[in-house]
Amino acid sequence: MIAAGADVLAEADVIVPVPLNRWRLLKRRYNQSALLAQGLARASGRMAVVDALLRVRRTPPQAYLTKAEREKNVKGAFAVNPRRMAYIQGKSVLLLDDVLTTGATLNACATALLAAGAANVDVLTVARVPKD
Repeated sequence: MIAAGADVLAEADVIVPVPLNRWRLLKRRYNQSALLAQGLARASGRMAVVDALLRVRRTPPQAYLTKAEREKNVKGAFAVNPRRMAYIQGKSVLLLDDVLTTGATLNACATALLAAGAANVDVLTVARVPKD
C-alpha cells in the first residue's frame, strides 16, 4: 500500500478508515480498514485517526445491491466525530478502505469529510472489485 499509494500518502495529513456499524464491529471484533490504517500510519509516519468518521445510521449489507441502491443506502450514513474535528478541518485526508466496489461508501465518507472542512480527500484501497 505504501508503494501503490506513495503519491497520496505524501500529501496526507491524516489517514482515516471507513468505519463499521457498531453492531458489525462488536460481532467481528475488529475493523479491517482501521487495522490497515494503523499499519499504514506506522509504516509511513503519518497519523491515523480511526474514530474520525462515525456511522450515524445503520445500513443493510450492500453485497447484492446495484450502484444506485448502494448510493441511496449509504447517503447520510457517515459523519465526522465532533471530538475529532481538529484532525479533519483544513487537512488533507487519506480515506482508507479494504475493498472498492462501486465507490458509494467511499463517496459518502468523502462527502462527510469535506462537509466537515477537510481541505481534500484522497482514497486508497487494498482491492477493487472488477466491474464485470
